[in-house]
Amino acid sequence: MRRLFHSVTQFYRNLRIKLKLFIMLFSIMIGCIMLTYGVLQYAYSIYDRQIYERSSQVLNLTANSIENELRGIENTSFNIATDPTIQSKLNALRADPSEMNYERHKIRDDMILRLVQFAGSEKYVATADIMDLSGNIISAGREAVWTEEYKRGIWNEANEGEGGLRWMLSMQGDPYLVATRLIRSYNSNLRLDLETLGVLVVRIRMNEIVHDIAAGSELASGELLISTDKGLIFSGTDSVVGSQRDYLHTPLTHDYEVRNENGHKIFVSQMISGYTGWIYSSIIPFDTIFERISWMKNLLIAVFSASMFVIILVAFRVAQGITGPIEELIGRMKQVQKGDFSTEGIADLTVGNNLNKDEIGQLHRTFRIMIQQIDELIHENYAKQLTIKETQFKALQAQINPHFLYNTLESINWEAKMGGQVQISRMVESLGFLLRNSISQKESIVTLGQELDIIRHYLTIQQTRFEERLVFTQDVPPHFYSCPIPKLTLQPLVENAIHHALEPMVNPCHITIRAWEELDHLVVTVEDNGPGMVPEMLERVRRGEVQSKGNGIGLSNIRERIVLAFGEHYGLEIQSEPQRGTRILVHIPLERDDLHV
Repeated sequence: MRRLFHSVTQFYRNLRIKLKLFIMLFSIMIGCIMLTYGVLQYAYSIYDRQIYERSSQVLNLTANSIENELRGIENTSFNIATDPTIQSKLNALRADPSEMNYERHKIRDDMILRLVQFAGSEKYVATADIMDLSGNIISAGREAVWTEEYKRGIWNEANEGEGGLRWMLSMQGDPYLVATRLIRSYNSNLRLDLETLGVLVVRIRMNEIVHDIAAGSELASGELLISTDKGLIFSGTDSVVGSQRDYLHTPLTHDYEVRNENGHKIFVSQMISGYTGWIYSSIIPFDTIFERISWMKNLLIAVFSASMFVIILVAFRVAQGITGPIEELIGRMKQVQKGDFSTEGIADLTVGNNLNKDEIGQLHRTFRIMIQQIDELIHENYAKQLTIKETQFKALQAQINPHFLYNTLESINWEAKMGGQVQISRMVESLGFLLRNSISQKESIVTLGQELDIIRHYLTIQQTRFEERLVFTQDVPPHFYSCPIPKLTLQPLVENAIHHALEPMVNPCHITIRAWEELDHLVVTVEDNGPGMVPEMLERVRRGEVQSKGNGIGLSNIRERIVLAFGEHYGLEIQSEPQRGTRILVHIPLERDDLHV
């Protein structure tokens, strides 16, 4: 961890000042935005929780109001079951259950009239039905489809209540909530014999109850479900049985939850009735109840995103405003490094960027004054330096000027040709070529191709002398022939290889010239397989402490001419190992024709 921190710190230190300023400003602003966003999110979470709790409170109030209505209906059902008229009529039907006559029809009509009176007093009661002991239905209101299975279910549910009201699921397709209870005889000869006389079945308009009570609350935009562990009692859909909210038959783990249903978020709050044991569940689309909150959150994200963009621009402009003049000054310094000492543009930088009074402006003025002084010194000493350089170059080149006469060589060449001595003629021609190039001082810089021609003529003479003991190989791509090189740079190196490698050897000596491109310059090598040099001798040669044999050109002379011609970045490199030969690397500029296409 410590190493990672050190690496990050080191990386930050090596960044440009502009990036450092940008990162610092950006980090500060991002920190402020994140803090603000966190505080707002915390405030929104508190607000969301208050909305959740309010929704739960609304559900509780709604459930209590619904159950108050249901208590009223329960009282009505009790009044029906204990009504003396109903009791007497059912007792009469029980006494003669099979006889069908006018009296029996009269009893049924009287019971229907009494049921209508009770049902009419209750707003939400759709029908009030009585099933006698024979299974006959006496109905006040719209008659339902009474199947034998449904009748048995009614009897079983009523028996489980033992005289109390029982709420039960309705038949398939029946939109009403069903409440049932046994009708027992309680006043026969002033005794409570509690004999069963029939079953009261009350159908309730649950949709109207919920609609009237939930109107104006958050539940009006959602859905209310009432369920038990046996199934769904009420749903906002047309049929209480056709709802898909079966997972709400059991209580939630919390009073409210946010769930995903069919790709949409829903808010579910829940409470369990202490009166009926029913589970009341409120289902509200999340987007409905939190539409404004979601809109505010989206707006907040959009504002923060726009702020991020503006912050990036501001941080970049601030950093650029501070580091821009410094970068411009660095650019001018690089031009000076390349040899451009003109002061054009430096004064404009100072005025154009209003840097006359701050520290960067002082840097510009000081740099401009320094460049002006350097430029004056260069102009004053330029001619003198050129004269000195030319004198040094000619003095170095004068060391290799031979003093042979062309006329004498021509005479020897003609005598050899007339005598049929072709080999002597070829040697004389090569020697003449070498002398012309040595004596001519018109061009101190030649091409690599011209230098290789000099070596070829030189080796023509030497191969005549050493024959098969001298093996020469050249591996220089033709596209490097146009590269510049000081005259007589490679020929002295080949001559040194002959003196120090070939002459002491008995076996054939291989001398090879190669060339390749390396980075932005050209490397030309002259190497041999001679005896090489021990490390002490190699170090002395590199320091220039070893003089060349005879009147030959030393390595220091070649190195100085390369430096004078092309600068300190170019020169010679010497590599050698005992019994493994010597290699001289010449570093010169890379200026070939295909680079200018």
